Amino acid sequence: MQVGPPTAPVPPPRPVPRDTGPWPVVAAAATGVWAVLVAVPGQVAGWVVDQVVLVAGLDRAVAVWPVVALVTVLLVGAPTLALALIPRSPAIRATGRAWLAGTLALGALTLLRALPPVHHEAYLAALAATAVVLALALDRIARRRSAPPAPPGAPGGPSDGTAGGGRGGRLGPVTLLAVAAGLASLLPWVWVGALGGASETLLAGLAAAALGALAGVLLGPAFWAAFAVGTPPRPARLVLVGGLVAGVTLALLGAGAGQSGAQLPALFLLPPLGFVLAALEAAARHAGRPAGRGPVRWLVGLALVGPLAFTDPEEVTVLLATTRDVPFWVAVATGAAFAVAVLLAVGYGVLLARSRARAPRRGLAGLTAAALLAAVVVVYAVPGQPGLHGERLLVVLREQADLTGIPAGAPGRAGRDARAAEVYRRLVATAERTQGDLRRELGRLRLHPTPYYLVNAIETDGGPAVRAWLAGRPEVARVLVSQRLRPLPAAAPPARGTVPAPTGPTWNVSLIGADRVWSELGVTGAGVVVGSSDSGVDGRHPALAAGFRGGDDSWYDPWEHRRTPADRGGHGTHTVGSAVGRNGIGVAPGASWVGCVNLDRNLGSPARYLDCLQFMLAPFPPGGDPLADGRPQRAPDVLTNSWGCPPVEGCDPGALRPATAALAAAGILVVAAAGNTGPYCGSIADPPAPYPDVLTVGAVDRARQLTRFSSRGPAAGGAAKPDVVAPGAGVPSAYPGGGYATLDGTSMATPQVAGVVALMWSANPALVGDLDRTRRILADTATPAGSPADAPCGGARNLVGAGLVDAYAAVRAARGLG
Repeated sequence: MQVGPPTAPVPPPRPVPRDTGPWPVVAAAATGVWAVLVAVPGQVAGWVVDQVVLVAGLDRAVAVWPVVALVTVLLVGAPTLALALIPRSPAIRATGRAWLAGTLALGALTLLRALPPVHHEAYLAALAATAVVLALALDRIARRRSAPPAPPGAPGGPSDGTAGGGRGGRLGPVTLLAVAAGLASLLPWVWVGALGGASETLLAGLAAAALGALAGVLLGPAFWAAFAVGTPPRPARLVLVGGLVAGVTLALLGAGAGQSGAQLPALFLLPPLGFVLAALEAAARHAGRPAGRGPVRWLVGLALVGPLAFTDPEEVTVLLATTRDVPFWVAVATGAAFAVAVLLAVGYGVLLARSRARAPRRGLAGLTAAALLAAVVVVYAVPGQPGLHGERLLVVLREQADLTGIPAGAPGRAGRDARAAEVYRRLVATAERTQGDLRRELGRLRLHPTPYYLVNAIETDGGPAVRAWLAGRPEVARVLVSQRLRPLPAAAPPARGTVPAPTGPTWNVSLIGADRVWSELGVTGAGVVVGSSDSGVDGRHPALAAGFRGGDDSWYDPWEHRRTPADRGGHGTHTVGSAVGRNGIGVAPGASWVGCVNLDRNLGSPARYLDCLQFMLAPFPPGGDPLADGRPQRAPDVLTNSWGCPPVEGCDPGALRPATAALAAAGILVVAAAGNTGPYCGSIADPPAPYPDVLTVGAVDRARQLTRFSSRGPAAGGAAKPDVVAPGAGVPSAYPGGGYATLDGTSMATPQVAGVVALMWSANPALVGDLDRTRRILADTATPAGSPADAPCGGARNLVGAGLVDAYAAVRAARGLG
């Protein structure tokens, strides 16, 4: 039964002027292909440049997206403008107008990507505002250009609500079918994706709605009227031709819909929806009235909620592409949503062909939309990842602990333990004295504050408004974004080693002379504890199990709170194996190890890095309070850190500076990887590698030549870095599951230097905690390492430091000190 008043008679359409010959149609087809060939590769290229810059550790190329916007507008705008002005055919002119408006909108929206990705809420707010302004401006232009409105029910005339808009605020059947299609497109995203924070989710919804409104202007009644010619209108022409033109228009809009990375799904998702909209428009016109803008707004807006709200563009990165992480699941959701869109286009077209004599029924359309809404809710709540998973904020306070005048104490571990205890006492006292008021205020606002003492800071929930409020408080120095990865629908398969165990000392161990230390000097690192902050450690690996220190304070996992050592990624197992592993892979096989997980899925955050560094200064039992239950006398002696905290994770250059200074004051040597962003000069930039109290390690190959990937100095302020180099190309070591793997990177070189320090301190326990003498011995005994002949970056000192670490010479020198 039809809903609404009887259908008004449709007056015959006015004669339509047409171009003679096929050339206008050929020109329009060529222009559409050209628009897609320019817009899509341009967006992909811009994202690729962003990823190359990120991986290379270079400063963000802010000019990339303005250049992409300008090139796209110039290359696509000119032919679409010609289509909009020259041909006499209304259909071709409407095509040109839609594509020209879509190109201009794409250019304006692309410019917004100059905003840093870390400020995602600000980008989404700007996206929503810009889309609204564009929609209002284009609508005003369209109203000025259009002829007097046709009578209700005429092609291009206003809808009375029977088909599209509904009466009395109700949604009409065609609009309800558009809602159903939008919800169907959203289903894959609620299954595999996860929402961000509250403000981020709200702004993503507003941006999607604004883009839907913009699409409603681009594909308004005048657009569809140009393709609804004939008496009665021919649905095949409207669906096939109009749908194709609408698909190109939506491709242009989708190219601008989201920060770098988030727009890529929209490029594939939106174009098939053009045919869905065309089928809905044809169905509405069978009822005698055009559908209006409602179906376009609902369908496009709901479809864009998926990529905008259910994924973080910073996580659509090659840094996570090595496993089944966010990029994999985004591809899954995009493919599924594309398939849904294609099925909807075919299905709606078939239903239209079978019901040409009657309009869609509102009751059935409403039930379909309601069923799909229920499906979205159920999928989100059951197999999906319900809840909010936004970033947190790290609030760094102005006052940091005064660690001057720490007494040196007795030589060796006794003096080190006394210094560590005093450093811990001062750090905690400063945090408790200065954080109280702010922690109480944050707790009152239900923002879940977490205090830190190694850097006097607080991690808390909060979006841009909270960040602005915190930044304005007098006790706050600055507020950083503490990144948090969104959960996955299924964990990535754990890493597994596939290389067989070595039959003797590995080449890198022999290159630095560690095997000679064992055989000729009888030193293996016994009595020294090495601390590892990384992706974890496979505590059951045969090369590592016997070296675990044990007790209730030798392992901490702030991500998953696992009680026993484990490692999903493999990186941490490999690095610990190079430091203390048995079976010929570790430099100091007699040393013990303790571990902490600061990397989850290859990304970290300032807070997670602090969690582990605090644990290394003062280990605590499971469930313990770091500020109250720390045991500085149980601190490891030397720390191996094969990680860095770049801006994409939320760090600024000084984020961890108080932490490494405190560890040095406590007599704990921090060894850190220089990074893998060579061959660029000044690429040792991500904390903690540039800090002067950190022993920074670069990488060489079997021929003692500096590897291309090893980061170079000088560090900020002109400081010479790295300090030393070690083997870092093709290094074999332990990997989860009992096997082994061969990896490249300064990550592989760093634990070998930590192992050399363990050998030195095992040979002469009086050196434990004496960081200055230890560093001098390492530098004085290092052997030459090859570097580029022209010695760029200010000289060899900023390429290989003092040279290749020599374990045998360093241990002999340490033992000779008595």
